[in-house]
Amino acid sequence: MVAAATLAQSAVKADPRLIVPLDLPTVAEAREMVAALGDSISFYKVGLELFAGGEGMALAGELKAAGKQVFLDWKLHDIGTTVQRSAAVLAGSGCDFLTVHGEPQVMASAVRGRGASGLKILAVTVLTSLSDEDLHEVGYHETARALVERRIHQAIETGCDGVVASPHEAALARALGGKDFLVVTPGVRPDWSAKNDQARAATPLDALRNGASHIVCGRPITAANDPQAAARRVAAEMAGGL
Repeated sequence: MVAAATLAQSAVKADPRLIVPLDLPTVAEAREMVAALGDSISFYKVGLELFAGGEGMALAGELKAAGKQVFLDWKLHDIGTTVQRSAAVLAGSGCDFLTVHGEPQVMASAVRGRGASGLKILAVTVLTSLSDEDLHEVGYHETARALVERRIHQAIETGCDGVVASPHEAALARALGGKDFLVVTPGVRPDWSAKNDQARAATPLDALRNGASHIVCGRPITAANDPQAAARRVAAEMAGGL
């Protein structure tokens, strides 16, 4: 039975809805991870850690040249002019997704900056590591769900292509945004993995059933003894339900 299951998982093709974050200390380690994952993954997230190391965009270019999709998870948050100019620069990179914080001025500026390029602007609603109690400590008087709902409406109004929201708010985002709205859900953890620092996690299948267009699944794959086998296991679970 185990051998048959392993063989079935190895035959699973890369699912373009599955995004693996390259949240690693160095570009060299990220390249090693991409090599280890091989053709099991077609979509990668390049975040602030690699950007801060100075080679994040070089890696993004390499991934695009290799036929991969790239999600720049940089959560831009600054005055409108700076965000607009930054988005304009990144629009020329050929990358696929870019995140900005879900504030109206920031979102509208990023949409203007990307112009007619194919870069999709995603608004970060509420970080999946934050609970209602965490938000109250920051000074918000509404729940995470209420804040997510407000920011989804604002993302739609400003012309964003989608949002980043936890699996538990994916159905809300889908209902408000419609069938073509991008709903990218981090905080995805298969039943066989640890939840780590995700306060509002769900399984890959639950996230898709709730309305996610894409899921971000990191440590269950990148920290596994066999990352490629773990990636194919997640993809098989996704394909088995939807």
